Amino acid sequence: QLQLVESGGGLVQPGGSLRLSCAASGFTFNTYAIGWFRQAPGKEREGVSYISSGGETNYADSVKDRFTISRDNAKNTVTLQMNSLKPEDTGTYYCAARIGLGTLQTRRYNYWGQGTQVTVSS
Repeated sequence: QLQLVESGGGLVQPGGSLRLSCAASGFTFNTYAIGWFRQAPGKEREGVSYISSGGETNYADSVKDRFTISRDNAKNTVTLQMNSLKPEDTGTYYCAARIGLGTLQTRRYNYWGQGTQVTVSS
């Protein structure tokens, strides 16, 4: 039973920070890549960042230099540190898992969490 649970979302003002966490269970965590995705109402889901099983990372251009992804294999968690938040960062954020290398393509992921809401507004 592979399970992913996101936490850490909330309401923040532009320029503020949030730290999202993805807690994993039910599989060999260190063999999977973990990605973060987001979706605003009426828009398609988009890739934000990923970290591969070997530790390689990647970011969408829209969040590069503001967001940082990391993983703690001992705790089976992945963290997305989000700084300098903008209103366009608003949306539901999901973590997802797939074997091996990461990708920002949503269709390549097998398992998904339930999502956590992030709202950036003054």
